[in-house]
Amino acid sequence: MKKCSILFVCALLAGTAACFRSGPKVSNPDEAGMSKAHLERLDTLLNAAVARRDFPGAVVLVGRKDKIVYRKAFGDCQWIPERRPMAADMIFDLASLTKPLATATSVMILVERGELSLQEKVRSYVPEFAPWTDETGQPGEDARLWHLLTHTSGLPPYADAALAEKILGRPASTGALTAYIARLPKTDPPGTAFHYSCLGYITLADIVNRITGESIAEFASKNVFKPIGMKDTFFVPPEEVRERCVPTQVYNGRPLRGVVHDPLAALQGGISGNAGLFSTADDVARFAQMLLNKGIYKGKRILGPLAVARMTGIYPRAGFSGRGLGWDLDSPLASNRGDLFGPSSFGHTGYTGTSVWIDPETQAYVVFLTNRVHPDDKGSIVLMRSRVANLVAASIVK
Repeated sequence: MKKCSILFVCALLAGTAACFRSGPKVSNPDEAGMSKAHLERLDTLLNAAVARRDFPGAVVLVGRKDKIVYRKAFGDCQWIPERRPMAADMIFDLASLTKPLATATSVMILVERGELSLQEKVRSYVPEFAPWTDETGQPGEDARLWHLLTHTSGLPPYADAALAEKILGRPASTGALTAYIARLPKTDPPGTAFHYSCLGYITLADIVNRITGESIAEFASKNVFKPIGMKDTFFVPPEEVRERCVPTQVYNGRPLRGVVHDPLAALQGGISGNAGLFSTADDVARFAQMLLNKGIYKGKRILGPLAVARMTGIYPRAGFSGRGLGWDLDSPLASNRGDLFGPSSFGHTGYTGTSVWIDPETQAYVVFLTNRVHPDDKGSIVLMRSRVANLVAASIVK
């Protein structure tokens, strides 16, 4: 009987250990040349935002010089149907962070492999891609792949998902949706105006598929996420991790949990070039550190240093956009830079309340993930992104 009791206790302890998920080591900020006291002001800032109900909850992770110096969860992951606390290892719908993490990175890998050039015409891969036409109906120049990456192709920002569903059915293949997008009237001649466009990145994901035979989910997982240990990063989260997914908007009394929020990504079954990626703050931090290391993480090279430089610097041909090849440096949408990080820093935001900002000058990054669309898409996040960045930047003392 005694032996059975010991075996039962051991099994119980083993099960408990299996359920416990230890996070990455968090170093003393002093070791990274940062003020611990100043960094801890984030606690007050975020707790006040949660108390005001700016958003239900958040996870903030700060790293510098290959060390994680701050990693905390705030508030709740959901309010409806019942309140649940946020945890630092929870999985977020990244929304438009999909664009740089999955799509732009995959495109640049193909550039490095010599399988495409950014100077190629979009219609070389998508024959239906109609050019901009002037008031007399005369067509203009063809858009190139770099126009899609910098949001200067002339494509409108978005498309009516309900109308597309009526025409294409549900789910719609990425190829069918891309052909539908390609025929839409263009807003401007390519390379003349910046219009942040989800449609350009849906098109890029289709081009990745046409070249490789793999969906953006398959290609990015095999060539980006798995090699650097982003084990909780995927499109269409598997059932076994759904309970760790942070819910987004509520429909018919039930929140979306592990189901993409973006309508055009949902139309494609959750796999899209503009949105659909799910991940944790820990995994996004790995990606950020890879970029700070000029394309390599723990011995695994994802991109070469020149590709990283082109992605994360303002692209000269579209300098007016303030964008790199996938990343934002100085566009009107770069609220998460704050006021103190310098002109070489870059990042991106996501509609659901997610963001990352990375600064090569100081070798620092800040991952700020919230569920601001829960429960009714009314959460406020823009100013808070800037304040979080300012506190992180001000904590750098060496």
